[in-house]
Amino acid sequence: MTTKRKLIGRLVPCRCFRGEEEVISVLDYSHCSLQQVPKEIFSFERTLEELYLDANQIEELPKQLFNCQALKKLSMPDNDLSNLPTTIASLVNLKELDISKNGIQEFPDNIKCCKGLSVVEASVNPITKLPDGFTQLLNLTQLFLNDAFLEYLPANFGRLSKLRILELRENHLKTMPKSIHRLTQLESCNIFLCFTQLWLDNNSLQSIPGSIGKLRQLRYLDLAKNRIETLDTEISGCEALEDLLLSSNMLQHLPDSIGMLKKLTTLKVDDNQLTSLPNTIGSLSLLEELDCSCNELECLPPTIGYLHSLRTFAADENFLSELPREIGNCKNVTVMSLRSNKLEFLPDEIGQMTKLRVLNLSDNRLKNLPFTFTKLKDLAALWLSDNQSKALIPLQTEAHPETKQKVLTNYMFPQQPRHDEDYQSDSDSFNPTLWEEQRQQRMTVAFDFEDKKEEEDNSGKVEINLKRYPTPYPEDLKNMVKSVQSLVGKSVHPGHGHQHQLSTGTATSAGTNMEHTHLSKEPYEPPWPLPPKEVGHRKICHQPLKPTDNLESPTNPKMPVFARWE
Repeated sequence: MTTKRKLIGRLVPCRCFRGEEEVISVLDYSHCSLQQVPKEIFSFERTLEELYLDANQIEELPKQLFNCQALKKLSMPDNDLSNLPTTIASLVNLKELDISKNGIQEFPDNIKCCKGLSVVEASVNPITKLPDGFTQLLNLTQLFLNDAFLEYLPANFGRLSKLRILELRENHLKTMPKSIHRLTQLESCNIFLCFTQLWLDNNSLQSIPGSIGKLRQLRYLDLAKNRIETLDTEISGCEALEDLLLSSNMLQHLPDSIGMLKKLTTLKVDDNQLTSLPNTIGSLSLLEELDCSCNELECLPPTIGYLHSLRTFAADENFLSELPREIGNCKNVTVMSLRSNKLEFLPDEIGQMTKLRVLNLSDNRLKNLPFTFTKLKDLAALWLSDNQSKALIPLQTEAHPETKQKVLTNYMFPQQPRHDEDYQSDSDSFNPTLWEEQRQQRMTVAFDFEDKKEEEDNSGKVEINLKRYPTPYPEDLKNMVKSVQSLVGKSVHPGHGHQHQLSTGTATSAGTNMEHTHLSKEPYEPPWPLPPKEVGHRKICHQPLKPTDNLESPTNPKMPVFARWE
């Protein structure tokens, strides 16, 4: 698109140093933070051929700019233009126009006077329609109108017979004009320039006219992310087609005529509503990539074995219960993904796919793998579960319980199918009542008493008040454990012959019979945590504890003491 610049003048030289024969043909004012077109430009209106005003803040184009009738290229992307003035019609020699990334809402109808235009870049503008005069730009070879607001194209759009590249991604197109087939009429004039690429992804197309089959030289067709329900049988007329992208549509079947696209190398029909693939798909002998994931396929046609050039095959998230034996003839496949199906076994012929490097079989119902898997010497990744930590997990040989044939297995077999309820959304699975009930159960603390049976026989039950406290910090817990271990080691006090008892839940009745009334009046205030070196010098209180007593750590009043002394 960009021609060689003869001379670039960011700053216009002083007139006093400019000779009479000096010719300025190219001026570049890109990224200069300009808010208006520099007036110095108008001094070169007779010789200026290329003008670059990229990435500025220009809001309006002055009328004097369009007196530069020698201008061949006008580049003004990424500015603040809101309209294209009608005076653009005076630029009769203009060949390239770039007005992308502005706020232009429409082309003036008299743009038809710029008959020399061959390249128009107008992407990222709120353009809703093209005027009829636009179709009179008969020399147009490249048209870029991505990310606009186009809802339709002019009925006589097919008059642009020299179009070689047309990009219409991310618009609001709902239909294509029937005249689009006229874009190939130049074949009769032996001119090679014709329609080779068509980008119509991310629109709202519901159907594609059969006349698209007259685009004999079309090589790349992107119709992804639309609402297409059927594909016309005339698609077979695109005999030069190499890439066909139909992802994320509403297709329920593919026409048999798709098998006539002999040059097709990439076919993507994922995320549709296909229940089967046509048998004629086996005629695509040059097909290298086939993606039919996220459909409703229950089986694959046996003719898939004729795809000898196939390298990548994906059929994830379908309803496949088995694979045809003929799939073993696809010996050039290196990556195959069959995740989230209903496969219960694999054919022995899969061992013939010796170039296989990556195989995804996770989320199926396989009980084992055929012994022929030992022939897949190049296999670098075998995925059997979504939670698998390693790409390859060792397999063991064992005999099939019914056929007594050798099979391969490991701890991941038999595979357990995932249940739909495990993948419900939060809004579908959330039950406030059930959640509150479970929350209450989680807060309940259950204690298992050793003398439970004895307590049940006792009519005078003691009511125990339990409180829930936060878990202590790790450092405090370590100190507490050390103190308890020190106390256990010195359970017999040097001055007394009584054994100290530790209670982790409640005070046992054994401590109530200790006769140490001479210490019962002294308040018990041990510092916590208690360093081991102070244990032997500090008196231990043997005052009996009541079940309702609540001991707290003096260093942290809200933290409970887990070991109590009797």
